[in-house]
Amino acid sequence: MMTSDQFFRLEKDNPHDHIHWFNKITCTIKYKDVPNSAIKLMLFPFSFIGAARQWLEKEPPRSILTWEDLVFKFINEFFPPSRTTNIRNEISNFQQRFDESFHEAWGQYKDLLRVCPHHGFTELHQLDTFYNALNPADQDSLNSATGGNLLERHTQYVLKVIENKSKEDERIEETLTEQDLTEYTFKVPPPLVQKPKPPS
Repeated sequence: MMTSDQFFRLEKDNPHDHIHWFNKITCTIKYKDVPNSAIKLMLFPFSFIGAARQWLEKEPPRSILTWEDLVFKFINEFFPPSRTTNIRNEISNFQQRFDESFHEAWGQYKDLLRVCPHHGFTELHQLDTFYNALNPADQDSLNSATGGNLLERHTQYVLKVIENKSKEDERIEETLTEQDLTEYTFKVPPPLVQKPKPPS
């Protein structure tokens, strides 16, 4: 059970994802009169492999007494403040690429927020940053959907409008298949190649 998604301490490994996955698994394990936090403390070392396991083994004995202690040390070790700062900067400076659909931009932005759940930005700040990162056409589309300035609405309503637009955008992307696009493709004949004249 515990070997299906172990934490290796690789660049791509996100300790927040690991904790989330681990909590999902351990909430299914119940023993009479044993708190879930004790179960987590006992099983967590088995979710590590390689360098991550070495880190835990180097911790002084009895330095981790609660599940909260372990989570705090784990996050600080594998998601240092510098990484948090970098991702916070990516969130703050997010921009929709010129070739990126609304759906893709929203997915990218949500991924940044998910990778760093302790980013510290309010929901209003997150939505404001995303809206201002969009191209004018997508901003206008959102404003039209709300009958005015999107950012003057309640945050839950704004989030619902953005999610709905993203789903609609995704449906449109999925319906435009290669076959649909062939009628818009210009077929340019290959350039004429002149054969060299034989020497006379």
